[in-house]
This record gives sequence, C-alpha cells and structure tokens, in this order.
Amino acid sequence: MGRHIIDLSMEIESGMVANRDFSGNIFVPLVSHKESEKFQAGTPEDPFLSAWNYIGMTEHTGTHVDGFFHMDPLGLGIDQMPLDMFFGKAVCLDLTGIPPGGTITVADVEEAQKRCGVEIDGHIVLFATGHHRRFFPGDEVLTRNPEISAEVVHWLYRHGSRAHGVEGPSTDILSKKTFPSHRACRDLKVIHYPQ
Repeated sequence: MGRHIIDLSMEIESGMVANRDFSGNIFVPLVSHKESEKFQAGTPEDPFLSAWNYIGMTEHTGTHVDGFFHMDPLGLGIDQMPLDMFFGKAVCLDLTGIPPGGTITVADVEEAQKRCGVEIDGHIVLFATGHHRRFFPGDEVLTRNPEISAEVVHWLYRHGSRAHGVEGPSTDILSKKTFPSHRACRDLKVIHYPQ
C-alpha cells in the first residue's frame, strides 16, 4: 500500500475569511519576474528573474496548527516541536450528522470509527462535519462550527492520537469562551488543526 501526502490547506489570499478578532490578512505581489530584470542578476545569456510577495497575517488564519505555546506560556513554539507530531497515519471520520453548533462526543467518534472500519491507534484523526460545505465563504463559517468535547480529546489521547483536525475555525465554539477542547489539548500536549 503506497503512502500519499494530502494537502488540506486553504489557499492564502488577500481578504480570506478570518476571525473578526484578528487583524486582517494581506497578500500583495511585490516584484514580478519582469520587474526583477532591473536587478540585472544572472548572466547576459542566462538572466536570473524572480518574483516575490508580501504576506502579513496572524498564524490563526486559514489552515494552521495550534502549537503548545499558543495555549501555554511555557509551551514549545511551533519551531521547537518534534516534526513527527505533524505527519503519520491518518483517518478521516464522517461526522456530517453533527449539527451546526453541536458537540462531537465520544459516542459519535466510536460510531464513526466503526463505520469507517479503522480502529484509531496512533492516528491523526480528521473530523469531516460538512461545516465548510455548508457555510464557506460566508461569515457563518466562523460562528456555526461544531465543537470537540474535552472527553473526545482525552479518548483520542488514550488511543495514541497526538493530533486531530477539524474543518472549521476552531475545535471549540468561540462564543462560549470556555475552550474545553483547547484546554484538554494544552494539558495532554496534543495538537489540533483548525481550518
């Protein structure tokens, strides 16, 4: 069985959907290949042309990882965390039955695990809730996401999972301001991928 790398990242672009509490993101082309001719790089028979852009954004825009430092002032920064936390075997669980603003429970995860026929054992677990399909690119994509219960984070940890991901702005419902999933990840040293 071959291995595949699947990129689930949202495209970074100017004005992309972002939490209203964060500064807006900026993506600006700075120098085109044509404009780079003025630097007269390379050789006359083989000029070196280049292009580059300016990107200004909070790291909590689009697809991202909540590293340990994000939730713990003594936690490791993303650049200090072990690389093996960010890749490995993965499973995507179908949780499209969870309603907007609902809570993903251990029972939901166990049932989804049975339906897909994969026993979670050290997997990166991705939760497909249909949230993106329902609400993107509207503002509701930022406010109607389901949340992952702290009990699910603990269950995943007991099954060897050190990373999980959701198709929404957070693993918690931001308006509740209690962040049970984030706090469980902080305490267990687990990472999660919001999108």
